[in-house]
Amino acid sequence: MEKKRKNNSIDMVNGPLMKNLFLFAVPLMFTNFLQILFNAADTVVVGKFAGQQALAAVGATGSIVFLLTALFNGLSTGSNVVIAKLLGSRDEQRISKAVHTSISIAIGGGIFLAGMGIFFSKFLLAAMSTPEDIIGLSELYMKIYFSGSFFLLIYNFGAAVLRSKGDTKRPLYFLMFSGVLNVILNLFFVVSLKMSVAGVALATVISQAVSAFLIIYTLVREEDATRLEFKKLKLDPSLALEIMKVGIPAGIQGMVFSISNVVIQSSINSFDSSAIVAGNSAGSNLEGFVYIGMMSFTQATITFTSQNYGAKNLEAIKKILNSTLVLTAISGFVVGFVVWGFGDFFLSLYANEAQVIEVGKIRLTYVALWLFINGILDVYVSSMRGMGSSTLPTVLMLLGICGVRLAWIWTVFAVVPTLEIIYLCFPISWIITTIVQAALWAHTHKQVLKKASLETQTV
Repeated sequence: MEKKRKNNSIDMVNGPLMKNLFLFAVPLMFTNFLQILFNAADTVVVGKFAGQQALAAVGATGSIVFLLTALFNGLSTGSNVVIAKLLGSRDEQRISKAVHTSISIAIGGGIFLAGMGIFFSKFLLAAMSTPEDIIGLSELYMKIYFSGSFFLLIYNFGAAVLRSKGDTKRPLYFLMFSGVLNVILNLFFVVSLKMSVAGVALATVISQAVSAFLIIYTLVREEDATRLEFKKLKLDPSLALEIMKVGIPAGIQGMVFSISNVVIQSSINSFDSSAIVAGNSAGSNLEGFVYIGMMSFTQATITFTSQNYGAKNLEAIKKILNSTLVLTAISGFVVGFVVWGFGDFFLSLYANEAQVIEVGKIRLTYVALWLFINGILDVYVSSMRGMGSSTLPTVLMLLGICGVRLAWIWTVFAVVPTLEIIYLCFPISWIITTIVQAALWAHTHKQVLKKASLETQTV
C-alpha cells in the first residue's frame, strides 16, 4: 500500500525539477483538456444537431457561469496552497483538518451556488443584453447546469487535495471516464431525444456527479493524512482563514475578470446577431484548448512553490519560476499558432454557417494567437500565491486586466465599434499587466529571502 501511495504522489522538494514538473503537469494537462471537453461537447453537439440558435444560447451563458463559480474556484486554489504548504512542513494533524475544511467549503458552496444559478439566471442574462431569440434557451441551460454545481465543487476541491501532494493521475482517470460519458449522453439527449440545450446541460450534470463520486471514493480510501472521514467534516476556523487569505483574492480576481468579460460579451451581444454570438462562442471555446497546456504549468507553479515554501527550500522557488515560464510560453505559443492556422477547420466542427466561422476566426487572430502572454502572466501570479502573497497580485491583476479592458470598451470601442477593436483589448491588457507583475514578483521574492535570512540569524 505504501508503494502505491508513493507512486500516486510526486516529491516536489527533492529530485530532478524538470522531470517532476512534467510528471505533475502532463496528467493535469489531459485533465484540463477533458474539463474543456465538457463545454466543447456541449457546443459542438448543439451547433451541429440543434442549430445556430441553440449554440448561441449555450455560448451566451459562459461568462455568467464563470462569474458565479469563480469565487469557489479561487477557494479551491487556496486549499491547494494551504495543504501543499502543510505537506511540505509535514504537519499531519493540520493536513487532515485542512482536507475536511476544504470539503466542507465545497459542500456549503455547492448548495449556495445552485440557489444563485437557479433563481438569478434570467436576471443576469437580461442584464447582459442577451438577444430575445435565445434568452429563454439560455435560462433553461443555466438552471439545469447550476442544479449540479454541488458536484462541480466537490470534484474541484477534492482534486485540489490530490494535486497538493502531486497526484494528478487519478483526477485524470476520473475525468476520462466522465468526459466520455458526457459525450455519449450529449448525443443521446440531443440527437435521440431532441432535448436541445436541456439535453447538453443534463449530460454535463450527470457527468459531473460521476466525477464527484469517484473523487470522494478515492479520498475516503487514502491511507495518509489526506484521508477523508465524513464524521470529521467541519470547518477549522484558522485553516479556513488561511484558505480564504489565498483563495478569496484569487476568487475575486476571477469574478471581476468575469465582470469585465460580461461587459465584453454585452458589447458582442449589442451587434444583435446570433451568428456573431455563436462565432464568438466557438472561438472562445477553442481558446480553452490553447489555455489548458499553459494552465497545467501554472498549476504546477503554485503547488511546487507552496511545498518548497513550506519546507523552507527557498532557493528552489526561482528555479521553479524560470522552468515554468519557459514551458508555459512554448506550449501556449505552439498550440495557439496551430489553432489559429487551422482555425477554419476547427471552427467548422462547431457550426456550418460561414458567418459563424468568420467571426470565430477573427477572435482566434486577436486573442488565441497571443494567449501565451496570459500564460506567462499567470505563472508570475501563481508563484507569488505559492509564497503566500495573494492580495497585492490580485489588486494589480484587477487594475491591469479589468481596468484596461473596461476603459478600452468604454472609450476606443465606443468610437470604433468593431469586433476587431473589442478583441484587441485582450493582448493589450496582458502585456501591460505582465510587466507590472514581473516587477512585483522580484520584490516579493527578495522579501521572502530577506525574512528567511533574518529568522536564521535570530535562531
